[in-house]
Amino acid sequence: ALKMAVQTAKGAADLLLIHGSHPEHEIDKVTSPKGCTIAGLNEMEHQGFSSSLIKGIKLSALQAGGLYKDSK
Repeated sequence: ALKMAVQTAKGAADLLLIHGSHPEHEIDKVTSPKGCTIAGLNEMEHQGFSSSLIKGIKLSALQAGGLYKDSK
């Protein structure tokens, strides 16, 4: 399961980096309206996945910026 999750995340990241497109555009290309992929993505969103990810990245960036300032 771990390898599957890692490969899925890597594939998604590669698509976004290569095409420079919005994640929703790529999601629309690989999901069907009542399919298992969109069901899983919808559940993750319902549980706050995107919000948690954004908050975590922002906090990490703020803390990293503080570390940089403190090192000067």
